[in-house]
Amino acid sequence: MDSDKSFFGHPKGLSTLFFTEMWERFSYYGMRALLLLFMLASLEDGGMALNEQTAGAIYGLYTMFVYLLALPGGWLADKFFGLRKSVFYGGCIIALGHFCMAVPSQETFFIGLLLIVLGTGLLKPNISTLVGELYSTNEQARRDSGFTLFYAGINLGAAISPIITGYLGEKVNWHYGFGVAVLGMVLGLIQFKLTEKNLGQAGLETVSTHDAQTAKSERNIRAGLWVVGAFLIILLLLLFTKTLSIDPVLIARILGYLIPISAIAYFMYVLLFQNLEPHERKKVIVIAIFFLTTGLFYSGYEQQGSSLNLFADRYTDMFIGNFEMPASWMQSIPPVAVISFSFVFAWLWVWLAKRNMNPSTPVKLSMGLLFMGLGYAVMMGASLVVIGGDKPLPTWLALTYLLHTFGEICLYPIGLSAVTKLSPKRLVGQMMGVFFISLAYGNLIAGLFAGEFDADTIAQNPSLLLDLFGVVMKVMLISGIIVLIFSKPIRKLMGDIR
Repeated sequence: MDSDKSFFGHPKGLSTLFFTEMWERFSYYGMRALLLLFMLASLEDGGMALNEQTAGAIYGLYTMFVYLLALPGGWLADKFFGLRKSVFYGGCIIALGHFCMAVPSQETFFIGLLLIVLGTGLLKPNISTLVGELYSTNEQARRDSGFTLFYAGINLGAAISPIITGYLGEKVNWHYGFGVAVLGMVLGLIQFKLTEKNLGQAGLETVSTHDAQTAKSERNIRAGLWVVGAFLIILLLLLFTKTLSIDPVLIARILGYLIPISAIAYFMYVLLFQNLEPHERKKVIVIAIFFLTTGLFYSGYEQQGSSLNLFADRYTDMFIGNFEMPASWMQSIPPVAVISFSFVFAWLWVWLAKRNMNPSTPVKLSMGLLFMGLGYAVMMGASLVVIGGDKPLPTWLALTYLLHTFGEICLYPIGLSAVTKLSPKRLVGQMMGVFFISLAYGNLIAGLFAGEFDADTIAQNPSLLLDLFGVVMKVMLISGIIVLIFSKPIRKLMGDIR
């Protein structure tokens, strides 16, 4: 009924989810823009005075687990909570985590990070699934349009948050910045509960049927959650009493090897033991290539919150007249660019398709890597300014972020869509999980890479900046060229999927 369509011609429930996700992204990206800067700031400035390697490892582990825990978060929604409760409970846990970070204490800081990871893992995958439940199976075009609006909400929150949290955190007090992130998530939760009726029946039930076996399964899940909760509490107590110590750098480096090894083992298992048809086996090989491509891309893209954020803070001329902009304000550029250019690229693909010129999926993936490499070529230019004894203008970073955004628009939605179409039907969920693991891996590498930006070492040898950005540029450009060269063979492996 038309009366049910009040949000740009879409179901009312889309507005509920749009603003919930907008405020959740406000809290996440606002906090992410401050995280590394806060950990590296001196004690006199209210920071934690960690060294670059430790802070970078913590940043990488945090952003990695945000993506990794989306897998059990989706499973818990299917088997136990249901989508709607998962979104609300996840939001509550996130808000509690931000509240802990607003308290000026190192212990509560780490508890806050843990809670945000857990809450995001429960909310993030399930709110997207909930959007899909608002539409019937024969509304594919309208569903795609709805997801486009939802994606705009994500980037709107990500664009606004660094401006507010960045100013409060860097110019007033770090914990005020973390505190306003609490406000964002709480506003999202209040809005969700006040307008929840707009969702109708969407997300109320779990996938499982209600029989004796299901009831037993739910009891087992509930018991498992209590065990996990008790384990985390004991672990935190051991850490805070200094009974147990953890080396985040060592853990991050181990996971840096463990994740790709696990991915290779998984793909080998699927190819050898899942009784795939020949055409399915070829498509799984393509997904493995996409996994590698996406992981590489995001190891560069997620430098926005790590090494590139440090470059803005330490080496960039952030003054407008007598006012010095917070470095974290630069984090608003990528989401603004996404909002500005995603529709342009969507139009471009259609325009090219009408002329039989639309690049194939492998070519678009290569374009993502090439844009990423070009962005780091710009950073090499900015590094030359630093080596010359001056501070580069923010326009260098702005151009880098613009090129990176072009790369993400080419790679992320195209890769996401391709994985859903290439996956054998019985393995779609697993393959999507593997795709997000590649994002998690990219975030981890981005954090570890930031550990190389040691302020004292670079002060003695500024040309190290050129070397660091040069490595990323070479890896991205060479990888992009390789994917481009092999785009036709990869396209053949895709079969009927374009």
